[in-house]
Amino acid sequence: MYSVTKRIDFCYGHRLLDYDGICKHPHGHNATAEIEVRTDLLDSRNMVCDFSDIKRIVKGWVDRELDHKMVLRHDDPLVAPLQQLGEPIFIVDSNPTVERIARLIFDHARQEGLAVVRVTVWETPTSWATYGEPVEQ
Repeated sequence: MYSVTKRIDFCYGHRLLDYDGICKHPHGHNATAEIEVRTDLLDSRNMVCDFSDIKRIVKGWVDRELDHKMVLRHDDPLVAPLQQLGEPIFIVDSNPTVERIARLIFDHARQEGLAVVRVTVWETPTSWATYGEPVEQ
């Protein structure tokens, strides 16, 4: 089994609704995502995949959709005023936790054909969440 991992840095803001901690307030993070792609066989270039492909596919999407945006739940009262002000937002169907953001990136990478097996998003240098393909039993 071969694997490669690409790190991508981005910034985002969010807040959590129906939550009784300090993260219920709007705040931001300097995040790092790690995208792991795995395969049993190397391609004709002797690679799992080219790091530049991961960068183009995943970082391109993250830069367009998440970087320097407020990631908000669809029913967050901040959505309408921020839209009226022309502020950049990304709307999700559930609380925009770091777990949810890891899943968003994973799903996009898979949809674009990358053999991604794991996405870890570091929300802070000491806190992260991982989403990966289910383990078969």
